[in-house]
Amino acid sequence: MSPAGYLLDSHVLLWLDGENQRLARTQLLTRLPRSSVFVSAATAWELGINFALNQLSLRIPVSELAAAYGFNELLITFRHVETATALPFHHRDPFDRLLVAQALAEGLILVTSDKQLTRYGVPVLLV
Repeated sequence: MSPAGYLLDSHVLLWLDGENQRLARTQLLTRLPRSSVFVSAATAWELGINFALNQLSLRIPVSELAAAYGFNELLITFRHVETATALPFHHRDPFDRLLVAQALAEGLILVTSDKQLTRYGVPVLLV
């Protein structure tokens, strides 16, 4: 069964917005059909918190950034939350755990540089 698409980890979205040199090496945008790429509402939440705490600068809101690339929005559902709370604690970051749960529940490949997330058995594209 082929994957339904790809779910971007927060840092990957940030690289697309400001550090294209990092992604140029992986040629991510040429490898993934943009119509099958998803950005989680959890990513907007996480980055919004970091922005509000002055730990991050965003050129434009996550919703506009995702739309500019033609990426799809992935909302957070009860099923995602229930899956996340049932995961073992290989990783303590609640946003990463939610992304893993969303990828598992939706049959998506998680695009990340965080090798720890592979411990969950979720399909991962390491960049």
